Amino acid sequence: MSSRLLAQLSLTICVALAGCTTAQERDAQALDFPVAEQWREADAIVEPLAASWVETFNDPLLTAMVHEGLVNNFDLKAAVARIDAAREQAVIAGSERLPELFFSPGYQRSKNDSNIGASVFGAFSALFNFNWELDVWGRIKAGQQAAEEEALAAADDFRAAQLSLAARIAQVYFEWLEAQLQTQVAEQSVKDRSIIAGLIRGRFNKGLSRGLDLRLVLTDVANAEAQLAQARNDVQRLGRQLQALLARYPDDSILMRHRALPQPPMALTAGLPSELLARRPDVMAAFKRLRAADSRLESAEKALLPRITLTAAGGTGSPALTELVDPRAVAWNVAIGLVQPLFTGGRLQGEIRLNEARVSDVFNQYQSVALNAFREVEQALAAESRLRAQEKALREAVDQTEASRKLAVYSYQQGLIEILTLLDSYRSTLNAQSAHLQVQRQLLNNRITLYLALGGAV
Repeated sequence: MSSRLLAQLSLTICVALAGCTTAQERDAQALDFPVAEQWREADAIVEPLAASWVETFNDPLLTAMVHEGLVNNFDLKAAVARIDAAREQAVIAGSERLPELFFSPGYQRSKNDSNIGASVFGAFSALFNFNWELDVWGRIKAGQQAAEEEALAAADDFRAAQLSLAARIAQVYFEWLEAQLQTQVAEQSVKDRSIIAGLIRGRFNKGLSRGLDLRLVLTDVANAEAQLAQARNDVQRLGRQLQALLARYPDDSILMRHRALPQPPMALTAGLPSELLARRPDVMAAFKRLRAADSRLESAEKALLPRITLTAAGGTGSPALTELVDPRAVAWNVAIGLVQPLFTGGRLQGEIRLNEARVSDVFNQYQSVALNAFREVEQALAAESRLRAQEKALREAVDQTEASRKLAVYSYQQGLIEILTLLDSYRSTLNAQSAHLQVQRQLLNNRITLYLALGGAV
């Protein structure tokens, strides 16, 4: 009878082993879409990225703000806590591979009332329990590996959050500088239009200009003042937004520091497309979560195998505390057991299918994250040349509108043009200057977007 049970148990184990496999080896480069050998943009330089992209802008204030944000930002501190939690979760998952030992000392006192009198009894006890599941098939180890991969993914998430925060600080900083320059342009525009308004008012008082001309120029001055108010509001709004990123209280301590926008570095160092998968932290985190899903599937499959446990219990009790240390008074027992799942109502098979679906889900998420990473780099590289062409054209437009405005003032004084033409020349000048500042800032933001897309170090 015992031989027959042993044979059945051996057959059960063999069948279970046949249906269980270890987690498959994954290759981060194995994607379901072809990856180009070179970036499509011809200006991209195949060289290693700079050690710090923030330093390439050669702006000490920007560098100081980014470093301050990386130290003080509360979202980053929360991300650090999530890393710690993930690491401890891995410790908890791995603890099941080690034996558990509990020691329970105690004292019990009782009183027994009877016809012949009351008796009081007291006894000390020292008990222990020992439990250990022998991870013969690696089921618990697979679960531990899944938790460790999740902890590594959390660390990559933190690095991605660092890059994102640094990029956001830099972008808001450049928007803040642009808003200050836009304020200067608007102030100059109000000043110039006020001079024209004074000129038209003087001509109107002398009967040399119509009332309509005066109304039109005063309307134009009011519109310019409204634009100035909007520009000043943008300065304070962006300044406070920048302070929040730096974990500072939003006040006026950093407002109105007029500085010029820096020029973006000319070189477009981008490396090779294949390097992106091993450098960009969000892609790396997605790949580690795929490996974690594989390990969970392995653990679910190995739950079909028998579990071997080793248990022990023992202890001693005595009315005298000193007698507890006598080894001859200790009673103990040791048992080894085997539990083989035979019927669980489909729970174990359902958990396997559930984890298979999760593996497929995470695998496709990894494909999507990788594809999006390539798109962001190609998009930023392509935008660079177009933004440079736009900046060059707008710089020429600023020069032309400046010249046409001066010519319009002279022509109006000579009576050669109407007031509307003069006012249009001022509006054109303001619009060209404002658009030129915007595209300068867009060039800087696009370069930051490229560094972020490449996963470059701060």
